[in-house]
Amino acid sequence: MKASEDLRQFLRSIDRKGYPAYKGAKGEYRFPDYVLSVDHVQGDPFASPSRVSIRVDGKRAGFPAASYDRYYKRIALEDYLLRRFGEKVEPFQFKAKGSGKSGLITVSCPGQEILERTACCIREADGSLLLRLEVGFPANGRTINSAELIKILFDFLPACVAETCFFGKYTVEEKIRVEEVRKLSEDQEEIRRQLAAMDLAAFVANGSILPRQSGVSKKPLKKAVPFQAPERMEVELSLPNRGKIKGMGIPKGVTLIVGGGYHGKSTLLKSLECGIYNHIAGDGRELVITDASAVKLRAEDGRSVREVDISLFIKNLPDKRDTIHFCTEDASGSTSQAAGVVEAMESGAHVFLVDEDTSATNFMIRDQLMQQVVNREKEPITPFIERVRGLYDQNGISTILVAGSSGAYFHVADHVIQMDSYLPKEITGLAKEAAGAYGEEVHSLPVSLVSLHRVPSGLHTGGKEERFRMKVLGRDSLKIGREVVDLRFVEQLADTEQIAALGYFLKYGASHLINGKRTLVQVVDELEKKVRDHGLASLEEDGYLPVDLALPRRQEIFAAFNRCRSLMF
Repeated sequence: MKASEDLRQFLRSIDRKGYPAYKGAKGEYRFPDYVLSVDHVQGDPFASPSRVSIRVDGKRAGFPAASYDRYYKRIALEDYLLRRFGEKVEPFQFKAKGSGKSGLITVSCPGQEILERTACCIREADGSLLLRLEVGFPANGRTINSAELIKILFDFLPACVAETCFFGKYTVEEKIRVEEVRKLSEDQEEIRRQLAAMDLAAFVANGSILPRQSGVSKKPLKKAVPFQAPERMEVELSLPNRGKIKGMGIPKGVTLIVGGGYHGKSTLLKSLECGIYNHIAGDGRELVITDASAVKLRAEDGRSVREVDISLFIKNLPDKRDTIHFCTEDASGSTSQAAGVVEAMESGAHVFLVDEDTSATNFMIRDQLMQQVVNREKEPITPFIERVRGLYDQNGISTILVAGSSGAYFHVADHVIQMDSYLPKEITGLAKEAAGAYGEEVHSLPVSLVSLHRVPSGLHTGGKEERFRMKVLGRDSLKIGREVVDLRFVEQLADTEQIAALGYFLKYGASHLINGKRTLVQVVDELEKKVRDHGLASLEEDGYLPVDLALPRRQEIFAAFNRCRSLMF
């Protein structure tokens, strides 16, 4: 390892030379309080920025062990430090001058969710700290301007590191903030633990702010109506730091959310969708906690389906197609939603979240009049309403469903919540009484085991290309090789960095695990084990790891494989 002054001298020696001379800066350099590593140097000032990392010894960083000695606390502290580092870096953006991306200093920019990211990592064993960032190495045209890079590496970054990475330099208020981050993570984890103990699928704390500022903003709406649990669904939890809190506990089973338009039904469901992740303080939903395996189900017209047993819902098709090993390149709304249910079961989901607005109507329900006109024997679709009870009674899978146009689900629901001006009311008795008077019956059918042991034989993403190529296409999709994996309707992906990580899961799975012997479940198990044992960065083997990957859930890893058209069985 070289000294920091060696780096300074090298940069001075290449001033005004051609841009490729920057390549010689690659390596590790010992600064007084940390190690700076130049991991990748961009090809020219207009290319993707260079990649730089900073490593701080655990003793020098000095963060209390209690703030990172459990996984959930470590992730919360990493998230806090990354946000803080980003705030410190922001004033120095483009203060170093030059062409193209010269002077750019960028770090991962987290949203409201707390996710494990490659941009900031703490070792639980000793508290050592790693920060990854991108820096645009300055040039005039394609002529090196190393004096500007010296400003970045020797003035700007040391100031940001000093204010972020050393707990001993924090003010009293800043140390209290670190303590608050730890306490919130402990409380969130305790709520998750108590969900199982109390047979709850989800919990929404009183006082939570569920509405967002807009459809494109995840920040809380100002002057929104605070959430207040209905008396008959209110539960009390005891947390290690906040003490006793109250809120709405949604029991396991079948729960129906109803109400007039714009009264908050979908807002509540969206909050439950996001409750699979912990949220930062001030989000308004930091104490909205949902079973971590919950999956949002919806229709996805046009998606590919590979070897999925959808016979629970669809069979006896007129063209005699096999629905036990169902395959299509262009699924309908009903077949895509049926496949989504079975794929979610394969991923280990214990809760289904459904909104009728994004569901296929013929998959969800067939009313009595339609059954009289079109005989049951002539209809290949067994609607979800006839399976929802069996999913819970025989398989332990709960459903939380938003319905605004049909009351048929009143017959099969265990609990009915009415949203009225963003406030919930428990109306199960009223709904059951009305359903009984109406008289329309629901034939609840048992849910026998379906095939959940698909064995992929290969994943082909671009023929015989020498290098695996991957690109994130906005918030919607992922391009791997020549194929675009459409993730528009995988609604619980919270961050584009998770989409980028999914590319590496697909790559590693294709290269090392998919062999015609392992089931898809076993492939995902192995991927999760590798990341758990060696970190998310271990998926990259070519030495070209992006600084900004975020860990997706098991369910989203399955979703990516299932939407990859080149996955062969």
